[in-house]
Amino acid sequence: MRDDRTGFSGAGRREFIQLAAAGAGALWLPGSAQAQAPRRGGSIRAAGYSSSTADTVDPAKQTLSTDYVRCNMFYNTLTLLDANLAPQPELAESIESDKATVWTIKLRKGITFHDGKALTAADVVYSLNRHNDPKVGSIAKPLAAQMTEVVATAPDTVRITLASPNADFPVVLGTFHFHIIKEGTTDFTKAVGTGPYMCKEFTPGVRTVGVRNPNYWKPGKPYLDEIEFFGIPDETARVNALLAGDIQIAGGITPRSTRQIKAQPGLAIFETPAGVYTDLIVRLDAPVTGNLDFALAMKYLQDREQMRDAIWQGFAVIGNDHPITPSNRFYNKDIPLRAFDPDKAKFHFQKSGVGSSAVPIVVSPAAAGSAEMAVMLQEAGSKIGLNLEVRRVPADGYWANHWLKSAVGYGNINPRPSVDILLSLFFKSDAPWNESAYKDPKFDQLLLAARGETDFAKRKQMYGDMQLMIRDSSGMGIPLFNSYLDGHVSKLKGLSPVPVGGMMGFNFAENVWLEA
Repeated sequence: MRDDRTGFSGAGRREFIQLAAAGAGALWLPGSAQAQAPRRGGSIRAAGYSSSTADTVDPAKQTLSTDYVRCNMFYNTLTLLDANLAPQPELAESIESDKATVWTIKLRKGITFHDGKALTAADVVYSLNRHNDPKVGSIAKPLAAQMTEVVATAPDTVRITLASPNADFPVVLGTFHFHIIKEGTTDFTKAVGTGPYMCKEFTPGVRTVGVRNPNYWKPGKPYLDEIEFFGIPDETARVNALLAGDIQIAGGITPRSTRQIKAQPGLAIFETPAGVYTDLIVRLDAPVTGNLDFALAMKYLQDREQMRDAIWQGFAVIGNDHPITPSNRFYNKDIPLRAFDPDKAKFHFQKSGVGSSAVPIVVSPAAAGSAEMAVMLQEAGSKIGLNLEVRRVPADGYWANHWLKSAVGYGNINPRPSVDILLSLFFKSDAPWNESAYKDPKFDQLLLAARGETDFAKRKQMYGDMQLMIRDSSGMGIPLFNSYLDGHVSKLKGLSPVPVGGMMGFNFAENVWLEA
């Protein structure tokens, strides 16, 4: 549905310094440990799944996954999300906070931009403040708005003051749009950053070429000499390019293409379990069906295992009708998984008073897998007296004309940078995308309290309580979290899952190498 990115398990200084003390070798492999030593040299061609003349190397204006890949090649952020969506130090050497409101960032020493200029606090101040300049038109302005003051207190130190406490602010600093650029940069015809590759060519809508930065500050990285990156929007063409050997990695593969790729020797599928979900929506403010019993009946009719195996061919993990994935550090594993239970579904359906009248359920290719999921619900519902009428509408105009408007339908949500952002966007009473019209003042109060809670255990408990509230009291059914899938040549090594997106959280470039 949308291209998006970002937790620090605590807001205080002590834990962050412990992370930094782990050593450079431990910090820059976001996923599992590598089985073999990386090899330096060689070049690859990589294809993403979007491309347009609006392609950019301006961090503030990134909108698509291909922008994220491109900017990650050339820039760094202050923090970097790991496989558990916890931020690790990148350009920041340490971060400390005063009551999660005033944040002090000390930068690593010895880092230079591609043109040889040393990284200083002035570059960070400029990079962050420009998001709040209306003339820039930053996509990240809603996130940046919480920063009321960003100032340099020393050549290597930045102080950021927030409008209100946010214990997960280091997560925000790790989002794609907050890449650090040189102070005063206004020309983005090329990129000049501190990242693993130097920009040799950037032609919007055509291609990007990066060559290895010989002075990169992460020891030994990057491994490749050159990467050519471009977009192939059509999946069939993208898969064919991989099969023909024209590219070495193809992003955005659908489950239906995996067998074709795996059947060819020398090719493989890279899976990233992530927070993407196609969700059943029962609007609680709708007439007839807008009651919790009907919503619960629909949730109990979801055969999650069958949906995973038949629709997603196993490339998904079971969900529990709330939006937090099992891999997230705030996931509440103590909530029992809701099982397929026609008897409980029948009990709640009869209590709902909906009766035998046809209930339209709106589906579209825009919400991946929604038609197949609805047909399964329709079949299961017929056995308890529920008459579901599957209404198929085109992808074009779906989000404007049907999403948030249909009494019963589907959404399709990409991962969000943090639990707070996810819950604030989709479940807070006044949230702009409150899909099921879920309103609970207690939930809203708990969400605000969790945002400012600096004790990790307490914040985890708060988020755990909110997961249970969503599961049992909202109109949302979230049966599965779908995986990102990429195809690649087997000789391409170093890939490990980072659940902010496919292609290793769109940051594969500095981590991969070619086997001899």
